[in-house]
Amino acid sequence: MSDASKKTDAQRREMPEPYEGNRPVPWVVILIVSGLFIWAISYLALNYQDVPAQYGDNRIAADFHVASAGAGGKVDGGQLYTAHCVACHQATGKGLPGVFPPLAVSEWVTGKPEVTVQIVLHGITGELTVEGTKYNGAMPTFKDKLSDAEIAAVVSHIRTSFGNSADEVDADMVKAEREKTADHEAPWNGDAELDAMK
Repeated sequence: MSDASKKTDAQRREMPEPYEGNRPVPWVVILIVSGLFIWAISYLALNYQDVPAQYGDNRIAADFHVASAGAGGKVDGGQLYTAHCVACHQATGKGLPGVFPPLAVSEWVTGKPEVTVQIVLHGITGELTVEGTKYNGAMPTFKDKLSDAEIAAVVSHIRTSFGNSADEVDADMVKAEREKTADHEAPWNGDAELDAMK
């Protein structure tokens, strides 16, 4: 038997090459998938809840506000700090040297509580001196993002953490400070404006 005939015999013993047939998706599968899709759309439509008016279009703030209140209704300042402040001021409160100022043993945090509240409400731009080091950056405003109770909680957290031992603040103080500077639109201009508040 020649090599060519051995090769031909071996090929005949092999299974034929597989091929892709034209098999349509079963109707049962199409009906189940369609039913699940219709159910999901109707479920979302029937259970839609609008964002409370106090948050405007900010769904994330509304969801976070619900999550931030504990069983007793007390807002967790540490949780708010982690969500809004830790990226710049770090988990230790020491900031980033030359970039973001520290909150630990900062005269702006441990000084008059009204100044700390104003900084969180309106933010800062321009040159700011902290512990003798000059920083030139920008801090965002939180007056439209956080409620009075939330600002009080985060300010109290930074005033009592990171080695700071200043007094806590309450929502009434934040409300009074918010009303006092309601017409102030821009962030505070660093040392130039904040020194007058000390």
